[in-house]
Amino acid sequence: MDGLYFQLGWQHIINWEAYDHILFIIALCAMYLLRDWKKVLVLVTAFTIGHSITLALSVLNIIRIPSNIIEFLIPVTICITAITNIIRKDSEPKKLQLNYFYALFFGLIHGLGFSNYLKSMLGAQTKIVGPLLGFNLGLECGQILIVMIILLISGAFVNLSGVKRRDWNMCISSGAFGIALVMAIEGARAMFLN
Repeated sequence: MDGLYFQLGWQHIINWEAYDHILFIIALCAMYLLRDWKKVLVLVTAFTIGHSITLALSVLNIIRIPSNIIEFLIPVTICITAITNIIRKDSEPKKLQLNYFYALFFGLIHGLGFSNYLKSMLGAQTKIVGPLLGFNLGLECGQILIVMIILLISGAFVNLSGVKRRDWNMCISSGAFGIALVMAIEGARAMFLN
């Protein structure tokens, strides 16, 4: 594993410029509390598997999708995840649910968003397994840090301040939806104007 690429992956996900990916993680984890950490770890790992697959395929030039389409699809994934949270009837997540599918499938889309960044870093380099592994592990560690912060904040609001779990989920998911909707509209506008 290449330490430089681990650092790049870590910095890329915790950087405010990756706020669309952070927003997706927020929407994905909105319904969970710290006691649900095992479920959330499965979610984050599914997301990492999804984006690792398309990241590798894109870096190897097996798939190519124009960046303006990806920049539109990423906020759409956030909107869908947030809407699903909002319309849920139960306040506690069950064993197997749609969010696991979203994490894996939408991770495929988000991986394409990371690919241009990683391609620019790799340049004409031919040995990509180490850098790709390092970058993905860095992303995973950064995502776990973000998830822990989200779960701690959620726990503070729900367990300490008395906010109902369902109300917290509605608030966070609605905020994520609103921001992502604006991003999707901007992405659609850019896609059709170019």
